[in-house]
Amino acid sequence: MTKAVFLAVRAPFLLLSLSVVFLGTAIALYQGATWSMFLFILISLTAVLAHVAVNLLNEYQDFQSGLDAMTEKTPFSGGSGALPNNPKAATYVLNAFWVAMGALIVLGGYLIFLTGWVLLPLGIVGVLLIVFYTQTITRLPWLCLIAPGIAFGPIMVVGVGLVWTHSFSWLALSLSLVPFFWVNNLLLLNQIPDITADKRVGRFNILMKYDIQTGVKIFIMFALFAYLSLAIAITVFQLPNTVWLALSGVVLLIPMLNRLLRCTKNSEKLPPILAMNVIINIVTPLLIALGLLWSSIE
Repeated sequence: MTKAVFLAVRAPFLLLSLSVVFLGTAIALYQGATWSMFLFILISLTAVLAHVAVNLLNEYQDFQSGLDAMTEKTPFSGGSGALPNNPKAATYVLNAFWVAMGALIVLGGYLIFLTGWVLLPLGIVGVLLIVFYTQTITRLPWLCLIAPGIAFGPIMVVGVGLVWTHSFSWLALSLSLVPFFWVNNLLLLNQIPDITADKRVGRFNILMKYDIQTGVKIFIMFALFAYLSLAIAITVFQLPNTVWLALSGVVLLIPMLNRLLRCTKNSEKLPPILAMNVIINIVTPLLIALGLLWSSIE
């Protein structure tokens, strides 16, 4: 049972939360916040718990709906496969979700105590996204498209900045658009192998509302917007030249787009593309953060 719960957590993907927390922290330090290892660990643990909670609930509800039995799994989509392989663990996964949610609310409440009530609205929206993502948001195409980016972009980056500085930051909001667009793209591509199974359980995402080709066009547009928003932020806020290194993700983006345009109808060729997508999502916030911190060291 323990193994099934661990698999349902999808631990490797939690690196995304840590990467985004690192970005929010770097922005705050660049703007003059005082470093605290305790605060960094507390923020990181809260973000990871939020990610764990949504993964666990998603695994449980996808199993209950029968989706897991119909999904064509890849290393990057279709769930962990933990519950189809061990159906008796479903209750344990659900209980683990409630434990994660309880811990999240406790730690979130403590962060609100440290920061002030200004953090509460972000926390409420974050909890609503966790609870309603699988059963409700995945049936609303446009909200389904942008909900992941809202969670990992503005909510997480701006929220982290608020905890560090106790004040709103336009720089944090501006740079949060980078993970906003990229995380939207992460979930968008991951929906391609699942489209047939998702239809059978009543989901209705942007790929179903239009088609996969339209989804690819949205992916390309979001990728361009991610880098454009980064370039605008660097220019407007006169950020260090080292932050431009985050644009190096183009090295992966170009071959990824080349492959994507040629294999949207062949899901067997998607895993390498999904892998590159994951790498860009994790590495880009890290590179922005390192660019900001490197200038502070100098």
